[in-house]
Amino acid sequence: MLEIRIHSRGGQGGVTASKLLAQAAFIEGKQSTAFPLYGAERRGAPVMSFTRISDDEIKISSQIYNPDIVIVLDDSIMDLVDVTQGLKPGGLLVVNTKDIDKLPKGNFNVATVNVTDIALSLGLVLSGNPILNTPILGAMAKLGVIKLESALAAIKETFDDERNVQAAKAAYEKVVV
Repeated sequence: MLEIRIHSRGGQGGVTASKLLAQAAFIEGKQSTAFPLYGAERRGAPVMSFTRISDDEIKISSQIYNPDIVIVLDDSIMDLVDVTQGLKPGGLLVVNTKDIDKLPKGNFNVATVNVTDIALSLGLVLSGNPILNTPILGAMAKLGVIKLESALAAIKETFDDERNVQAAKAAYEKVVV
């Protein structure tokens, strides 16, 4: 089973990214679950969401404490939260950033992609915030978590705006490992 934890801020699309990732895996015939962990937080507050993907039935419904992959949609969260806590040795940290000097070091692999710039360049903005969920799906496809075709299908099933598909494709091309 592949376990993924997403760190974001309220309003950035982390919860939706988790759902889209699970939906893309489901399209591929896999079992998947997605759920958020937050209380009465407001827009901009740190939020965690979780996705599990498996070839077998998923019987666990708790938060993920030892993820295989951690996705960080807002690199400023790394100043507040140890996003690598519990990340399995040899796991993968995926960060939306343009500041590679800010990345934590440890016994894990790191991939970066600036999905904020991708969203802004396409005008993917909601309530003044760039939409980060659809481009990060493209990055996850490039990293082999899901297939690009299933990522795009999940996006098209959820959103009518073609810019979401363009954002996913752009992120797919711009991931740096």
